[in-house]
Amino acid sequence: MSHTTFSIPAGEDLTIRGDVHAMESAGAAQPLLIFCHGFKGFKDWGSFPYVAEELAKRGIATIRFNFSCNGVGESLTDFDELEKFGRNTYAREIADLTLLTEWIAAGKIPLPSYVDKTKLYVLGHSKGGGDAILFGAGNPHIAGIVTWNGIAHVNLFDEKLRQQIGENGVGYIPNARTGQNMPITHVVIDDVDNNAQEYDLLEKVSAMQQPLCIIIGEKDFVRLVEGAKRLHAVAKNSELHWIEGADHTFNTRHPFSGTSPQLEAAIEQTAAFVRHPRT
Repeated sequence: MSHTTFSIPAGEDLTIRGDVHAMESAGAAQPLLIFCHGFKGFKDWGSFPYVAEELAKRGIATIRFNFSCNGVGESLTDFDELEKFGRNTYAREIADLTLLTEWIAAGKIPLPSYVDKTKLYVLGHSKGGGDAILFGAGNPHIAGIVTWNGIAHVNLFDEKLRQQIGENGVGYIPNARTGQNMPITHVVIDDVDNNAQEYDLLEKVSAMQQPLCIIIGEKDFVRLVEGAKRLHAVAKNSELHWIEGADHTFNTRHPFSGTSPQLEAAIEQTAAFVRHPRT
């Protein structure tokens, strides 16, 4: 197994940190998959390093990375940059993906020679599924898009939080795992509201030409389960896979204590899609 790390300056005090996982090629060039974490997520969360290694074992070179404003800095596992988390927008995450793919195309990321950079896929978990759709739909060179328990609407913020931000300039969302109050500032709300049409995920999948693979746990949150059905219904070219008994993280936790049948099913469906996408 080849495992290398990289970092990309993303402007101001921002950095994209990532890992590349690949297995030595047995012949044919390998496709490349970019893994996007979700809200309050990070590249080293729970099962994500394991997932990247398992996809690599199946002949899919995989990059997992931290969005530059996800709130996790050099520690890689702690939310030690909450100020950045508070101003993280979809626009910032799409810019990060754009920069990441530019570095890939320019050969600035340490990819093995047997990786085919033209066979580029994007996978996103939860909110990262929204990023994968927004970025992939706007970039025809992306060969296919995968969502794991992905969102179908970009607005994740309720009226109580919006009121708090309106009154104080900042609102807070609790992180049950760490006990931290995660800040959200008005720039995040403004990004969602001012770009409502541009960020319409249903409209994006209905217009995009690339194949879409929707993988959803049948025991996930109701809004995500119903959202998966809506995405599949309007997409031009999609497949929908239900993972029996799976919750939002496919029955795994952080810190990672082992895989689950549900996670293995998600990995297998993803690998099958990337190796043999529908056209």
